[in-house]
Amino acid sequence: MDTRYLKSLITVVECGSIAHAARVEGLTAAAISQRILALERQLGFELLSRVGHAAKPSQACLGLLPRAKRIVRETALLAGDADVAGLTGQLRIGAISTALTGVLPGTLRALTELAPGLTPVIVPGTSRSLYQALLSGEVDAAILVVPPFELPKALKAVSLRKEPLVFLSKEKSSDSILAQLMSQAYIRYDPDAWGGRHAEHYLADHGLAPTPLVDLDALETIAMLVTGGLGVSLVPYWSGFEQWGHKCAVSRIGDSRYDREIALISPVQTDRPNMLSALCEALSVAEPDRA
Repeated sequence: MDTRYLKSLITVVECGSIAHAARVEGLTAAAISQRILALERQLGFELLSRVGHAAKPSQACLGLLPRAKRIVRETALLAGDADVAGLTGQLRIGAISTALTGVLPGTLRALTELAPGLTPVIVPGTSRSLYQALLSGEVDAAILVVPPFELPKALKAVSLRKEPLVFLSKEKSSDSILAQLMSQAYIRYDPDAWGGRHAEHYLADHGLAPTPLVDLDALETIAMLVTGGLGVSLVPYWSGFEQWGHKCAVSRIGDSRYDREIALISPVQTDRPNMLSALCEALSVAEPDRA
């Protein structure tokens, strides 16, 4: 059985359609369909039910999916087994949006120099979705906002940076931050996002409840709206914010209780220990001011 076919099946189930899976794998939809049909012939039962443009896994498919994922994962590790240094093969790294444009580019440059045989596979997502991906084994490590609860013993965190809460406005004002929050439209960092809870705590501690113009879990978009004069906001001073700092007025809150902490979270038990050590070293090079 060709493990590439199993990988295509997993991709179809995760994407929800053959067309989407084809785009992800860089193949034609016909090629993906042929791979699924070949698997169905080998196994002797239907794997997918096709309804319109969607492809849903059969009960039999759902039953074999965990083992199929393990087989694909073990196959991906074969190249590294021949490398005594353990630095050859893929490392799946989850990253929130601000890490993608902030710390990650420098980290990848450093990682290429430290471990040229390592192939990083970047998986973007929110902190919440990446945490779930860690628990299910879909990523090997993730750069995300520290969750608002204690990590299970199966996971460990390496703190990367603490980002102070700042107030953004289009222009400097003689009014206090609290006065501006009450008098101007408020662009809210989504309170359901793990990073958005710090701004909510600040508002609650000061007895403020401004009506938000919009909720967003996208800090770059928030900064863009503020620079466009649509309102004010409370956001963490994220890695990569420098490109926005000169376009708007930035006032620090000055209270570390509202800092957003970014960490690299990974399993305690891993089959890629040396790769994760190399990633940590690369992150320390990219983030010299690491908290």
